[in-house]
Amino acid sequence: MNALLIWGIIALLVAAYAWHFVRQPAWHLRGLVYILIHIMYRLRFRGRIHIPARGAALVVCNHVSFVDALVMGGGSPRPLRFLMDKPIYDSKWLNWLFRMVGAIPVESDRSDPGNVRRALDEVSRALRNGDIVMLFPEGRLTPDGNTHAFRRGLDLILQRDPVPVIPAALSGLWGSWTSHAHGRALSRGPRRFRARVALFFGEPVQPGRATRQLLEQQVRELKVEADAWVHSKR
Repeated sequence: MNALLIWGIIALLVAAYAWHFVRQPAWHLRGLVYILIHIMYRLRFRGRIHIPARGAALVVCNHVSFVDALVMGGGSPRPLRFLMDKPIYDSKWLNWLFRMVGAIPVESDRSDPGNVRRALDEVSRALRNGDIVMLFPEGRLTPDGNTHAFRRGLDLILQRDPVPVIPAALSGLWGSWTSHAHGRALSRGPRRFRARVALFFGEPVQPGRATRQLLEQQVRELKVEADAWVHSKR
């Protein structure tokens, strides 16, 4: 089955569910995402207690596949405002969904002058409103399964709004049809289901201590632990 068709079916199912519960779309949408990812994967969450019950925070994570945001959104006990690439945000299949969950699109200034500033302004508004903002500081899907250097946009956000930062790590999605493991992601259909996937959250790094380098190191360390669970025989 064509990958875009599969995404379209998922989008339609989500749309039907959200429309049915239109009075509380965000609440029921998160419930649907939680069910969906548990159907797709054998999941292990650790450290969700580190997500604050209230107040602003950032969550930073390595970026493995196009379903990372689904797993993150389903695994977080609070709604997340995702900072994401504008071309993905503008997808004809899923733009309505990204708008519903309050995703924040960002594009390079070379492609859209002033867009980065507007995106940072929206991140600031979200944080000052007490929301949790989620971003993938590598800025792109990993091309080889490894965690790559975090980009300076993270520093810009923390300079404007010093908030606690929760490091997180995903493991188990490298090799899936939504990753770049076998060529361009989404270029072929899925060949396996119920893969073991781990999402580990670390302790919050408080404002003043949070630097791009420290957070990258902590995400790498968490990923080692998540990898160990994914590849264990338990």
